[in-house]
Amino acid sequence: MSTKILICDDSALARKQMARALPLGLADSVLFAQDGEEALTALRKGQAELLFLDLNMPGLDGYQVLEHIRKEDLPVLTIVVSGDIQPEARERVRKLGAIDFIKKPTSTELVADLLQEYGFFRPEELSALAAKNSAFSEPSRTPEISVSLTEYLQETANVAMGRSSDLLARLLRVFVKQPIPKVAFIASSELHMAISSAGAGNTFSAVCQGFTGSGVAGEALLLFDDASFEEMAELLHYEGVEGDAIDVEVLMDMSSILFGAFLNGVSDQLDIKLGLGHPTVLGQHRPINELLEHHSSREEQLLCLEICYTIENRDIRCDMLVLFTEDSVPFLEKRLEYLVD
Repeated sequence: MSTKILICDDSALARKQMARALPLGLADSVLFAQDGEEALTALRKGQAELLFLDLNMPGLDGYQVLEHIRKEDLPVLTIVVSGDIQPEARERVRKLGAIDFIKKPTSTELVADLLQEYGFFRPEELSALAAKNSAFSEPSRTPEISVSLTEYLQETANVAMGRSSDLLARLLRVFVKQPIPKVAFIASSELHMAISSAGAGNTFSAVCQGFTGSGVAGEALLLFDDASFEEMAELLHYEGVEGDAIDVEVLMDMSSILFGAFLNGVSDQLDIKLGLGHPTVLGQHRPINELLEHHSSREEQLLCLEICYTIENRDIRCDMLVLFTEDSVPFLEKRLEYLVD
């Protein structure tokens, strides 16, 4: 039994992991798409019967791809594979026609069970095909995929972001929009220039928390737009507290939710245990450059992950920066080599 398979994901690492998760035999002739437009082009040509689709992509995202598939009545069955595990995300993709949802990272066992359930293969046929391939030593026709450190960290951040957004969404009963995480090496003294939301005249409040693990160290920063405090306090059901006191409560609650879930998501993927320090308020109602003043005198190059959280239908946004020290980079590179070999 042969099934034409297309894997659509903007992350090279995610494409490689998904191809590896396919049962032996099904992964021998897989097509890849790096974005939604490329996937739709392949589908319109009839090049795939089964699509594994990411949600969080630049340009056309997974939701928009599903909308096009339904509108154009393209003959393909779609399984969404995403780090966005919010209940609302699962419900939305099913309403748009996806037959199932797999959270990242996945496994061969889970994928095999799912494909068997939907009738894409029978185990006895797959065993015979694997034996045939082994006897003739046929090389895999799946293209080789190279992965850079920034791509690896972007996908790691994407999965960890999905966990933290899911926790926030469940606690507040909201839908958290999923941005594409940004990864960059930047001088510590220029850190404030990397913040996406640092518009002219904006003021922020910030909290930081250090972390260390076997081979890595750094700190997480949460920068909360001052204009968001009132709505956030409402969602958290604060009553009878006003002024700076309530702002500190919001900061601490948000950092507790986002830091813990995100850093646990990162440590699980790196297969290490991260120890967390105590959260510290850096300042309130100040410009970004003043809040990050403690970095301005340092010459170190930092590896920076930036995630901008926004809540649908609410004027609430905050930036989380996860900053790895220069000394952490060799360990992260070794983890990348282990994952892609």
